[in-house]
Amino acid sequence: MKWSQAFIPTLREDPQDAEVISHKLMVRGALIRKLTAGAYTYLPLGLKILSKVQGIIREEMTAAGAQEILMPALHPIELWQKTGRDKVLEEVMIKFRDRHGRIGCLGPTHEEVVTSLVAGNVSSYRDLPKTLYQIQTKFRDEMRPRFGVIRSCEFIMKDAYSFDADVQGLEKSYKSMFDAYCRIFKRCGLPYITVYADPGAMGGGESHEFMIPCDIGEDLVGVCRSCGYGASKDILVKGAPDARGSAGAPPGPRSGHVAGGELGKTTLCPKCNKEMDIKHTIEVGHTFKLGTKYSKPLSAVYLDAAGATKEIIMGCYGIGVNRILAATVETANDKDGMIWPVSLSPYEVSVLPLNMSVENVRKTGLEIYGKLIEQGVDAIIDDREDRAGVKFNDSDLIGYPLQIIIGEKGLKDGLVEIKIRKSKVSEKVKIEETVQKVKIFLDKLRAL
Repeated sequence: MKWSQAFIPTLREDPQDAEVISHKLMVRGALIRKLTAGAYTYLPLGLKILSKVQGIIREEMTAAGAQEILMPALHPIELWQKTGRDKVLEEVMIKFRDRHGRIGCLGPTHEEVVTSLVAGNVSSYRDLPKTLYQIQTKFRDEMRPRFGVIRSCEFIMKDAYSFDADVQGLEKSYKSMFDAYCRIFKRCGLPYITVYADPGAMGGGESHEFMIPCDIGEDLVGVCRSCGYGASKDILVKGAPDARGSAGAPPGPRSGHVAGGELGKTTLCPKCNKEMDIKHTIEVGHTFKLGTKYSKPLSAVYLDAAGATKEIIMGCYGIGVNRILAATVETANDKDGMIWPVSLSPYEVSVLPLNMSVENVRKTGLEIYGKLIEQGVDAIIDDREDRAGVKFNDSDLIGYPLQIIIGEKGLKDGLVEIKIRKSKVSEKVKIEETVQKVKIFLDKLRAL
């Protein structure tokens, strides 16, 4: 991509309504623009990052045996009334009446819809197990949308649902999804932790949250300094029945270990009774063992080998796709801007010819850019007729992993400079070796 042809409206100043660093930098770095409270437009760079996240998710879901579908965002309220969640989620549900007088809602989640789908198309144990997922927009009437895309009224979620004949099958499906989530967040470069969690309005039994430690996080979790056990505030306050755990996770707590319903400096681990570190976190994923919470009221049943009618056993697995972007920015930034991992960066390499009016600089920049594209490197060239400082500032702000700096002085010696955005370490290389060196640098960054 040539910068002169791209739509990258970067800003020098922070937006006035932005409270946190991810919101400030995502607006300044031309990833998003606010339309109204809780609703954002994704500009080309932001959409490209979203697409890379979704690509990772799709690859790992496919590897785990899940199949992608796409369900409507428009739901009949009668479906929600069957489970009673029209009342449970009434405060956040966006409802309306159409011209025929029918009440509908914009889906805040899709358990009812997917269960109804399976109930109408699965009849035998031979049809199970199945795991279905989608990447779809959700709508929730948040009382206080804030922090940019971290808490918004319209957001993108990857939600998966497993359908099994028995509890043993659910355990296998749950572990498969849990492990896939670990791979997804690792590939996204996020420093995630997993904790036992309260199922909340989703219902069902055991659940886990995938959390990113971050000072601005609205969720509190405890992580044991000794055994590594982690749990959400609700679990530590309320206590939970003993659980066997999934994917090597430790047993759940038998009872609450928090006095007065608050987490303090001396919160003790329910497993080993040692001190826990209390962390603010951003939730990016949540997995649930639903059991028959939805299959029972929605008549999702099957006939077993003996011809008996049984209720399908379900699991549910969600990822906040938008939040992955915001959490990455919150945990990977410096005074100059964002720092993207290679796996998510809108472009892997930024080619910076410092003075396009100088023929040798312009020509060398375009040649290097062309060779990078030929070799499959995702690159952008800043071919604007702007000062070098403007180009450096924008490249640092957006946070491309590598910069190739092309200036008159270096070219006199047949050299260009390759700079790593995160460490700011740079190396001068021969012009003819640039593409080879770039690929070596990218491989090293991917391995970190």
